[in-house]
Amino acid sequence: MRRWNGWGDSANNYPLKPSGLRFVQARLGRAEPLPDAELQSVLDKVPASRLAAHPLVSTDPEIRVRHARGQSLPDWLAMRSGEFGHFPDGVAEPETSGEVRKLLSWAEQHDVVVIPYGGGTSVAGHINPQPSSKPVLTLSLARMNRLVELDRESQIATFGAGTPGPQVEQQLREQGYVLGHFPQSWELSTIGGWVASRSSGQQSMRYGRIEQMFAGGKVETPRGTLEIPAIPASSAGPDIREIILGSEGRMGIITEVKVRVTPLPETESFHVAFAPNWDTAVELVRGMTQARLPLSMLRVSNPEETRSHLMLAGHEKLVSVLHRYLGLRGCGDEKCMITFGVTGERRQSRQTLAAARQRIRGAGGVVIGTLLGKKWEESRFRSPYLRHGLWEHGYVVDTFETAVNWKQVTPAMKAMEQAVREQAGDGEQVHVFTHLSHLYPQGSSIYTTYVFRCSASYPETLARWQAMKQAASEAIVANGGTISHQHGVGRDHAPWLIHEKGQEGMAAIRSLIGHFDPQQRLNPGCLIQDSDVTDKQG
Repeated sequence: MRRWNGWGDSANNYPLKPSGLRFVQARLGRAEPLPDAELQSVLDKVPASRLAAHPLVSTDPEIRVRHARGQSLPDWLAMRSGEFGHFPDGVAEPETSGEVRKLLSWAEQHDVVVIPYGGGTSVAGHINPQPSSKPVLTLSLARMNRLVELDRESQIATFGAGTPGPQVEQQLREQGYVLGHFPQSWELSTIGGWVASRSSGQQSMRYGRIEQMFAGGKVETPRGTLEIPAIPASSAGPDIREIILGSEGRMGIITEVKVRVTPLPETESFHVAFAPNWDTAVELVRGMTQARLPLSMLRVSNPEETRSHLMLAGHEKLVSVLHRYLGLRGCGDEKCMITFGVTGERRQSRQTLAAARQRIRGAGGVVIGTLLGKKWEESRFRSPYLRHGLWEHGYVVDTFETAVNWKQVTPAMKAMEQAVREQAGDGEQVHVFTHLSHLYPQGSSIYTTYVFRCSASYPETLARWQAMKQAASEAIVANGGTISHQHGVGRDHAPWLIHEKGQEGMAAIRSLIGHFDPQQRLNPGCLIQDSDVTDKQG
């Protein structure tokens, strides 16, 4: 069963291994965990619903608790402390676009705020009810989770927007196809959520980001139904798909998604190599990317992340042997781990792998093979569970990410990491490490993880996070980065969106929202800051 106060299924448990705990304690000191609230104590705080009765709406306290928060660190602290703040007044789970249409009409009739809900994996405050004098309805797409149609000739698949990643791939695999969109949240996130947040998957070098996959679909808006046809290409004015991509529920509720799919590959393998140092690693992967080497994925960890991942893996003797071997081959303490995937037809894959090995060895790197690559593949969706393993020992982990042009990759990474360290406060240490996870000829994403000790209370822990988040975000925009490469804007990132869009761009976004949602009842406060959208209290 899915956890009510954390990530994933309660049957999945990946505790921190002893060597990993010792590693964290050596860098941060011993920590004391904060007490966790019980579900019943939270249920006791759920107020009576303000919604009028509707056959598709449940006002049960537990379903309202389970749809009240996402997976950001403030959400985690709220769930663990039991101090949620605000709950939706009810949750609807429609099964068709027609039912969504009826719910929007009902919401207009009763002056209800509506929050679209996909997989609940938001790490940027997309789905959190805000204080309002109006009742709040969370509209879950969970029951719209099937492959609706597959056009084999055009390779276009139509899905209900609430279909989660595993069901997308399972239903396609049964037909001999793959979508290939694998965000870290793949276990829980949905195809509609990927479009709404403009997400990126781990193998985007082969399959593309969601904007390359998204061919069309259906959106229910307060104005009416928006049908986006799946056309191969068009020069007929602005692309309506681009209006919906990244719209985060502000302009309508995505109910059907048409995506471009690919036949299953003949072969796929993942490999690990090491470069002697960061500068060499960056030049190496930039060259591979700009040469358009047909890899399916490519990522590089900086020295601290390389050390951290090897130690957190828990195989101390094997890691020790690996360190000695790599040291003899010229990859010492500053080595950087490179992980890459090769996917496609067998002949092409052999050629791609040979070319990648040649480039790595030519740069003084060491190719290890597929053993560590298989380990990465097996655990590629487990990273969100790391928060549980660290939390039970009194540690907090969070991430932030951006994308910049190549000349800014190293300066931005250093500035972001330093900004977090400087805001630790009270003589505390922060363990910070980074990798480049999505690479483009123009530049790369930068994905930073940081770990710190819980403070003496939940409010103090949240305040420490807020200081670090603010500093990291300011460092991102100061270095020319996007405030989000793959997690969307939500409410947490909204203050920094103007740095990328500018005054005119923000005005255009507001105009689009005003057109599709004249009364601005869909997800107010998300994507753009519009405190006047809801009648806030308190």
